[in-house]
Amino acid sequence: MDSGLLRAIHFARAWARPETRLGEDEVEVETTHGTLDATRYRRRGAPPGPAWILLHGMTRTGRRHTTLMRFARSIAESGATVLVPEVPEWVELTLAPDRTLDAVKAGLAFLEGDPEVTGKPGLMGFSFGGPQALRVSAEPEVRDRLACVASFGGYGDLESTLRFLLTGIHHLDGVEHRVSPDPYGRWIVAANYLTRIPGFEAAGPVADAFRALAAYAGDHTIDSWDRRLDPLKESMANEVAEEWMDLFRLFAPRAERDPLAASHETDLWARRLADAAQEADPELALPERLVIPFPTYLLHGRNDHLIPFSELGRLARRVQAPRLEVTVTRLFAHSAGDPRPHGPVAWTRELWMLGRTLSHLFGEV
Repeated sequence: MDSGLLRAIHFARAWARPETRLGEDEVEVETTHGTLDATRYRRRGAPPGPAWILLHGMTRTGRRHTTLMRFARSIAESGATVLVPEVPEWVELTLAPDRTLDAVKAGLAFLEGDPEVTGKPGLMGFSFGGPQALRVSAEPEVRDRLACVASFGGYGDLESTLRFLLTGIHHLDGVEHRVSPDPYGRWIVAANYLTRIPGFEAAGPVADAFRALAAYAGDHTIDSWDRRLDPLKESMANEVAEEWMDLFRLFAPRAERDPLAASHETDLWARRLADAAQEADPELALPERLVIPFPTYLLHGRNDHLIPFSELGRLARRVQAPRLEVTVTRLFAHSAGDPRPHGPVAWTRELWMLGRTLSHLFGEV
């Protein structure tokens, strides 16, 4: 049986029925900015085998995000070593794309010194970590040391993603799609870059309120669109200066008033924030042509509320790789409660499509 298919079967079995044969070690990896905490997953008694580096997203739980841990454990059950370094800035909801390369280089150095690892590792990034994984995989310091790269749920264009996060509207091939957007993403971007917009340099208290709101939702595992956050929003709105109150309510309205209607104002804010973000942190924007010298996999949830699936096309158009696989699936997305396939035929089709992609991906290392 093909090794990638066999690993995908082991992964699926472990995902469905988590087992306890894993060794999970807390380790440290060295970067030019100091040490990073990391978790290494490996099945007890497994022979030397392939390895993966996983980059978490912009979450308070970091490498301990429940779904990420389940994913890492399931890969490890297939016989691979999985290393998940934690980027502390991302845990604090600071975008800091310049930390990505250090994290990947540190992970590679650690795995290259591990006698239980054979061959070049693969790299996976999730959510914000997805485009970052793609970007750094083309860097001279790492491109000859990786076997493949995969992005799960990444964005291709920051401005179009922000427009969606405000209105819930996105387009693919001229067709308009609407879904309730997860405000978590807009809060984080505004928290990081609002004060870098000309005329809003003094809006620091509002930016801090957005960061605190996103952190509260993450710390208490509350969906950002949940009505339970409304009292906190009202309290925060009353604490900001009157001149900034309308701005706060624009980005953090009560749940029943979210999302906003598409308008000149929403377009303006998406453009303002995207411009400010990319001027402050140019690494947030992928180059128009990203040359990656090994197989590249792009996966996205069809019902994603945080980054719409239409971003997958924008991401794919930027990537040039010897093998590029693009998969949209209904089997996962950023947010809880997303609709799943209806009926056995739909489930079978989705499982086959995702299973095929994962078997190809796992076969690369």
